[in-house]
Amino acid sequence: MADGKTYPARLVGYDADKDVAVLKIDAPSETLHPVVLGSSAGLRVGQRAYAIGNPFGLNETMTQGIISGLGREIRSPTGRPINNVLQTDSAINPGNSGGPLLDSQGRVIGMTTAIYSPSGASAGVGFAIPIDTLKTVVNTLIKYGKVTRPMIGISYLESSQAQILGIHEGVLVLDVPAGSEAAKAGLRGTHRSAFGQMELGDIIVGLDGVPVRNEADLFKVLEEKRPGQIVTLEVIRGNDPTNRVKLQIKLSSSQ
Repeated sequence: MADGKTYPARLVGYDADKDVAVLKIDAPSETLHPVVLGSSAGLRVGQRAYAIGNPFGLNETMTQGIISGLGREIRSPTGRPINNVLQTDSAINPGNSGGPLLDSQGRVIGMTTAIYSPSGASAGVGFAIPIDTLKTVVNTLIKYGKVTRPMIGISYLESSQAQILGIHEGVLVLDVPAGSEAAKAGLRGTHRSAFGQMELGDIIVGLDGVPVRNEADLFKVLEEKRPGQIVTLEVIRGNDPTNRVKLQIKLSSSQ
């Protein structure tokens, strides 16, 4: 704490897909002074932003800047995209992650989470998860201890690697676990033929009519679905763009 005292804390839950965790601290209530939560809905590029954190172990450091961009997209530790991220030029360095991003009235408008920097130090391009997203995730973690998201239940090849194989559209399916909903739907993974040749699996190019160019598109569409929902996948089969197949699949749960 600011006065140097320490208190035990326990993990309530975490959401790796949004890079968020909730801790409960066992401290006297009179020692805790919660910050005021704002809203990220009305933010504008150019307005002031202040980041608080412990960069390089320097406690209670504040830096100032502006909101440089809205609606950015970054990758979470799990590879899923985090959408509608705030971009700021407030100096963010290692040790800032998890700290608040404040507006000029001291209200929390986001949580700093990442930087873009070739050197690993602040280069004026920092990112924060918007507070409106955090409110939803945090409330769910407090209530249930976890966040469940829909998934197809396959492994896939990242688009950067798929392009080496000449695949410039869609998500290449690598493995379809036996007995999974994806297997029941008829989705095919990459495998070797009886003659030892590599045969590429299905390439997902659409979900419920929404085009899927890469895994980021796929995750973005899945964010709007729920576990147990039946969706329609459009796939290219046999790496033949003219051979398009539609499959109905029941989405499974991420946990």
